[in-house]
Amino acid sequence: MAIFDLGIIGGGPAGYTTALYAAKEGKSVILFEKDEIGGTCLNRGCIPTKLFLHAAEVYQEIKNAGKIGIYSDNLSFNYEKIVEHKDITVQKLRKSLELMMKQAGITIVKSEAKIISDTIIESNNEQYSCKEIVLCTGSYPKEIKGLEFDHEFILNSDDILNLKQLPKSIVIVGSGAIGVEWARILSAFEVDVTVVEIALQLVPLADWEVSKRIERQFKLNKIKYYTETSIKNIEGNKATLSNGETIETDCILVAAGRGVNIGVNENFKGIKIIGDAAGEIQLAHYATSQAKELVLNIPYRKDLIPSVIYGNPEIAWVGKCFKSKEEEEGFNKVVFPVSALGKAHCDGCIDGFIKIVSKDNKIIGAHIISKEASALIQQIVIAMHNDITVDKLKEVCFAHPTYSEGILEGIMQL
Repeated sequence: MAIFDLGIIGGGPAGYTTALYAAKEGKSVILFEKDEIGGTCLNRGCIPTKLFLHAAEVYQEIKNAGKIGIYSDNLSFNYEKIVEHKDITVQKLRKSLELMMKQAGITIVKSEAKIISDTIIESNNEQYSCKEIVLCTGSYPKEIKGLEFDHEFILNSDDILNLKQLPKSIVIVGSGAIGVEWARILSAFEVDVTVVEIALQLVPLADWEVSKRIERQFKLNKIKYYTETSIKNIEGNKATLSNGETIETDCILVAAGRGVNIGVNENFKGIKIIGDAAGEIQLAHYATSQAKELVLNIPYRKDLIPSVIYGNPEIAWVGKCFKSKEEEEGFNKVVFPVSALGKAHCDGCIDGFIKIVSKDNKIIGAHIISKEASALIQQIVIAMHNDITVDKLKEVCFAHPTYSEGILEGIMQL
């Protein structure tokens, strides 16, 4: 029986990060993956959707470039080619990751694995002895009762990635990151999009002002949406909503969260579970932080995990979220408009704001809708993580012209 210091089941961000850090520390590592190295994030999530978003943004940018004197007659797109580009890029990144792992001396077994005991993993009728075992088995798209996936009319987030042709219309159930990003992608490619959200507001986990602005952006982009609404019945290609309205659609994308992949044999004493499978914050960067803490004992703050929704403009937040204006009483708040930034006008991206909330001279939350919001939020995370006061941040010199200036302008008003 082969013996390893560490056995890992699952090759997504939690699994491969754990493996790479452990190998760097001199441990012998074996990793089991029944599908593709990279997990949901690389193969069916974060990376593929960003490739589609980029294509959608390029198409829209060229389409609207006439106002700056750049013209493109008979502009069109080939969606099959976009899908092909996605597949090639994902494959390239996956091969690069696999090579990195092999160079680190990590043994990769591409087959299903199960835990036999606290120290034994079985795969392909072979057993492997592991001093420690880490479970990183990820998550799967959740079904909703009455909206079970048939992978043709009712789609999950895996199915939508592999469409070779765009539908003329689609209903998206859920307005979290998956729902909003696909609404943006498909709308940019001229699909008739309707979003159905059961919660009180779009992007239920976001700050109330972020949700209100997304509603406005949806209207501007002709994305129809319903809140406090669900699908009650489907007959043929018609979906009847809880408000009594009926929508005719080519397909339905269910984007209502993800379930965890935990099997019956995995509740052994001493086995660590991290990543999506832990059922906590289902974000790749949270998974890699868990891996870093597990292997290197480098702590992270669970209350400072940034959230990002991609597209144009990006949406990002960290820290305390408010669900109404009334909840903000007793806090200092500034909402700085992105339209006041010269760089935003240069880029033609003036829609959005930088909202910063503080108390007792410390930032307690930030909510950004802007181009580069995914990078801007990290500046706030660093400040909050290091307990830097608002007054101290005022001393920092921010380059001009940048979107980062909006953070300084906001801080100067606190």
